[in-house]
Amino acid sequence: MKKTLVLLFTIFLFASCSQGVQVTFDDENSNAIRSHFQNYLNNDMDGLKELWSPDLKVYLNSKQAIGVEELVSMLEAQHAGFDPITMSFGEEGGEDLGVWVQTITYPALGEYPSATLTQSWFDWNATGKVTGKTIVLPAHIGFKWGEDGKIIEEYHNYDTQEMMAELALSAPAE
Repeated sequence: MKKTLVLLFTIFLFASCSQGVQVTFDDENSNAIRSHFQNYLNNDMDGLKELWSPDLKVYLNSKQAIGVEELVSMLEAQHAGFDPITMSFGEEGGEDLGVWVQTITYPALGEYPSATLTQSWFDWNATGKVTGKTIVLPAHIGFKWGEDGKIIEEYHNYDTQEMMAELALSAPAE
């Protein structure tokens, strides 16, 4: 009886403890981002839009946000200017691990509400249709999830200089 009471007390104690930061790799949000990236690679803009909130805010190396339509135009331009486009993660010459994706759930802290963010790291690899040059851009994209399971904010961090130079060559003359 005494052991049963101690066991019940222990279970109650651990069940009532608040959870700290949780990091997961094979959860619903991480897997949704892997599928989201596959939609990007397949140039499936409708598939991409399924995961985005209509009020999506995207920060492209900037504090100035763009919305869904501007992002779609940018992604369409990438596919018009590059082929193939791939994403990889791993050391050069080593095993390609695809894209590194993890989801982090932060508990509420004071005035800050709880939040769930999915982080991704990869190399964006693309061959320019005009020059035939392959460029590799190390990239980090963070996704903030809304309560409805849609992405409400994206934070893109990568150097776009080579990408933009190639896209300028493929842009129609005005």
